[in-house]
Amino acid sequence: MKQIFAAILIGGLFFTSSAVLAETPEEKGLAIATEADLRDKGFGDNTANLMMILRNRHGQESKREIRTKTLEVEGDGDKSLSIFDTPRDVKGTAFLTFTHKVGDDDQWLYLPALKRVKRISSRNKSGSFMGSEFAYEDIASQEIEKYTYKWIEDSKLDGKDVFVTEQYPVDKANSGYTRIRSWLDKAEYRVWKTEFYDRKKTLLKTLTFFDYKQYAGKHWRPGAMEIVNHQNGKSTRLEFSEYKFKTGLADEDFNNNSLKRAK
Repeated sequence: MKQIFAAILIGGLFFTSSAVLAETPEEKGLAIATEADLRDKGFGDNTANLMMILRNRHGQESKREIRTKTLEVEGDGDKSLSIFDTPRDVKGTAFLTFTHKVGDDDQWLYLPALKRVKRISSRNKSGSFMGSEFAYEDIASQEIEKYTYKWIEDSKLDGKDVFVTEQYPVDKANSGYTRIRSWLDKAEYRVWKTEFYDRKKTLLKTLTFFDYKQYAGKHWRPGAMEIVNHQNGKSTRLEFSEYKFKTGLADEDFNNNSLKRAK
């Protein structure tokens, strides 16, 4: 499952048979996650622009313009780079992630004011990403091997037939979540809503996806997503534009040197 700024989860008709054949809720949950992941394979690389809108509990807003790049890696998790263009106090800040199917992800943050690269510890994966309501672990691609799964029920969401599933972090010690519940439409496997439960098993955040469009005849991406923190009253909205696929990105575009030269 792909990096959250690139959006996640694709669907199709084949999934129905694989889910039906699963014998237990755990097997069915894994079948759903596996099929959804397969639907998005082959995108190669993509880029997008986005507006990040931060809202405090009083409704006051601040905005940040970001460019993102994602590279699909065969046999491992995706690589991604996010570059902040505005406002002035964060301009040039860049965030690099190497997601791995097994073990800790590698994440680095370049801070132009200090002219240095800061490595993000796996123990800090639940920390806030650039003051938003997204955590560092939300920004990394959600690889199947990072979780165990369970199908909860078939249901309806805003008139759509959906599967309701839960996933549980394998890295329980460092994740900020005990479980993550998602609603995926049966027609296309797109995630429309996700709930995050904290270490006390209390609802922490709800992430909602909007305005999906299909690119290159296969890859579904949302036009926007919004995450609401129910415990502090804050929210973060991401509005995407100018998705491009197979732009020719390569490994050399995703390293510590690329963080410092990001423009």
